[in-house]
Formats: sequence, C-alpha cells, structure tokens
Amino acid sequence: MARGPAPYNVHHAMLRSAQIFLLSPAWCGGRRAAILLNPRSEFPLARRLQAGTLPLGEAFSFLSGLYFRGKLAYSTAFGRTPKTFGPSRFVITPTRGLLVPETPVDVSVLQEFAQVDVSALDARYRVPLERDVAALASQLGGRSRVVLLGSVATGKYADVLAGLLGPRLLYPSAFVGRGDMSRGGLLLRAVAAKTELDYVPLVAGVRQRGPRPPKLPPLTRSSGSR
Repeated sequence: MARGPAPYNVHHAMLRSAQIFLLSPAWCGGRRAAILLNPRSEFPLARRLQAGTLPLGEAFSFLSGLYFRGKLAYSTAFGRTPKTFGPSRFVITPTRGLLVPETPVDVSVLQEFAQVDVSALDARYRVPLERDVAALASQLGGRSRVVLLGSVATGKYADVLAGLLGPRLLYPSAFVGRGDMSRGGLLLRAVAAKTELDYVPLVAGVRQRGPRPPKLPPLTRSSGSR
C-alpha cells in the first residue's frame, strides 16, 4: 500500500502563520485491534479494513476510543493552514512517518504498526518520522506552530520532534497529569465550547509531569459524547 500524502507533496509555499496538529497513534496490538483485524469480523469497520478502504483516523478512533476521537475532532476544529496547502493535521505512525487521517489502510498496515514500538530508539519509527517532520519544518514560517496532541511525559515524541521544530513545537498545558480518557474528554469539551486550549513549548529532554487535575464532569450528548 502506498504511504499516502506527506506534507512535502502538498504544497511548497512557506506557511507563515499556520497551526498544524500532530496526533499520536493508537496502539494496534490490543484487544480492540484483535477484534478489528479478525478475518471473521463482519461489522462495517472490519469489512472496510479488509477491503483497504478504512481511513486511518476511523481505524485509530475505534482502537483508541475517546482519546483519539477527541484528538481528531479538536485538530479539525482548530487547525489552520492556507487553502492551497491542504492538511492542518497529521497522524504520527509507528512506521510510516506522518499520514493524514484520511489515508486508507488495510489489515497489513495495522499489523505492521503493531510490530513496532513507538520509541525514539527504534529507527523503524524514528527515521520515517524525522523525514516527514523535517519536510514539514522546512515550510513553516516564523509565526507558524505545531501542536502535539500526545504524551508529553516521555521522550518518544518530544525527543524526535523538538530537534526539528524547536520553539514552534507546543502542547496543551492541560494535558499534564491527565490520563488518555481525561485528555479525550477535555478535547471534546473544548470543541463543543468552541474554546481553544492554552499551549506551552515542548522541549526535548524535559518531562512534562504534574499532579493529576480534578476529574472532569461527565460528557453530555450535546458536548460530543456520541
């Protein structure tokens, strides 16, 4: 299967004031992945995966649930690029660098993802990611910024991204101390309220840890619970 569109294939013009989101991947080796990848599964998502027509964003939303669904909705709501450039959100993948959420995937791609740990020490993950992030960085103007929607407590993203993006790499400060489900709920609430979160710089080698914040109130149907 082709890698799908990468940032440098979309447009070569300098992005002077873009806001681009990088979404961390879903784990492709868990229980939900086994259900989706089962060749005997007959539900619509599984059949589309078997046919190679399931978008990456939908696949990861099924695997990760609330967290990836929140990242997808939030990046759609608040991403900004010139219309001539195209995507304002990219998914970090375990082996294929950056892909847009609309990229179709099949069983073999998710199986490939499941075989590789997302670790800065693994070249199968790091090299394709560095390639695509370097291409993206070369197009960013001085006022553009890239926001990571992913873990900031380890170096698996920051230590790869920060060296290429420098001070343009940010993350939501409200992520610190929250688990995946809490982050997903936070992002969906922000989308429903049409209120963007605050961002702070993400620096390589600095672990952003903090106390667990108060528990979020339950999501309602009107705030994006479906």
